[in-house]
Amino acid sequence: MAKVLSAKRWYRLMPVVFITYSLAYLDRANFSFGSASSMASDLMITPAVSSLLGALFFLGYFFFQVPGAAYAEKRSAKRLVFVSLILWGFLAAATGMLSDPTQLMIVRFMLGVVESFVMPAMLVFLCHWFTKKERSRANTVLILGNPVTVLWMSIVSGYFLHLFGWRMMFIIEGIPSLIWAFVWYKLVNDHPRQAKWLKKEERDAIEEELAAEQKGIKPVKNYREAFRNKKVIALCAQYFLWSIGVYGFMMWLPSILKSAPNMDIVTTGWLSSVPYLLAIIGMVAASYFSDKLLNRRDFVWPFLFIGAIAFYGSFLIGSSSFIISYVLLVLAGGMMYAPYGPFFAFIPEMLPSNVAGGAMALINSFGALGSFVGAFLVGLLNSYTGSYGASYIFMACSLLIASAITYRVFTVKKTTAEGALNHDNNEISTRA
Repeated sequence: MAKVLSAKRWYRLMPVVFITYSLAYLDRANFSFGSASSMASDLMITPAVSSLLGALFFLGYFFFQVPGAAYAEKRSAKRLVFVSLILWGFLAAATGMLSDPTQLMIVRFMLGVVESFVMPAMLVFLCHWFTKKERSRANTVLILGNPVTVLWMSIVSGYFLHLFGWRMMFIIEGIPSLIWAFVWYKLVNDHPRQAKWLKKEERDAIEEELAAEQKGIKPVKNYREAFRNKKVIALCAQYFLWSIGVYGFMMWLPSILKSAPNMDIVTTGWLSSVPYLLAIIGMVAASYFSDKLLNRRDFVWPFLFIGAIAFYGSFLIGSSSFIISYVLLVLAGGMMYAPYGPFFAFIPEMLPSNVAGGAMALINSFGALGSFVGAFLVGLLNSYTGSYGASYIFMACSLLIASAITYRVFTVKKTTAEGALNHDNNEISTRA
């Protein structure tokens, strides 16, 4: 029965979750391609303003994470995501109809506000449906919407820009969210007990398993107490630094590649997609083994460390070899994305369900702040220095510190076999 139940949840819910988060990423990541095309000259956007525009999304994204998680936990993640889908579809399409940078600033900020509800709502939703042993993989299917979307979007947007221009690219890519909102609302339920597509014993089994997991977690009264937890504070800092690297990379990779000699926008799109192919492979592998071993730490910090070294290596190579420098950028991009599933699986194991959603939202909001800093400062460094070397160093240092914090804060739980062996060894020592 457990195997049938698990299959029903995965097949019914996860494709919907994946597509929903993919659409969110489509409508935020295509801005990097608009920036690399003629949008800047058409709207008379300076490099400094372009950096601000890229970063304003994340500033809006920062402020509303915790309220979104609270609404999703206490009321309905389903309703919150439905409304968000409609609003961000309109805002994304509206980007193609604007005539000056001020209007674009407002739309980018509001798009960030609307999309800020989605990630915490989705994480809360998955906590209602999947157990501890499944959660890293469930989170990974959700977050795979990021690299998978950027992979195909990089190629498709390159062709859209070539054929139709940046305005039609934004309009065309904003429409699917409006349609999908109604599919989402029809197919998902906030809790297993509401799912008529499950048998009663199946619904009860999920609820009982999730309730049993909560008994092993130390109670936390409210958000204030949870937010003062030292590990939560450390993870906020860690995700802030990690996101500097991720979004500095994502927002500026097309422009970095476009600056190479004889590089057209279609080729830029194809080359920009490759890091996300590696990211998909890394994310699936990391989440699978993290769940299998119930080890979160060792499937987060090594990837960030390798990403930092790859960024630094790309800086050292510079323009002396485009191919080697590009391969290192591909490696850096893939490694930065790989640990998302294990990272977000750790937080519900550390805190009870009444505050875990808020804690994930707080940590994710600091990630948004890091994304703002990464998108803005990377663009600013590129503009003022006239090269990409300084931004590579900046992103490498951020990832290196994030890796060190992860190693220090995360705990590695012993397996049953290890615990039994230690117990036997202690008994032998005592008898001796």
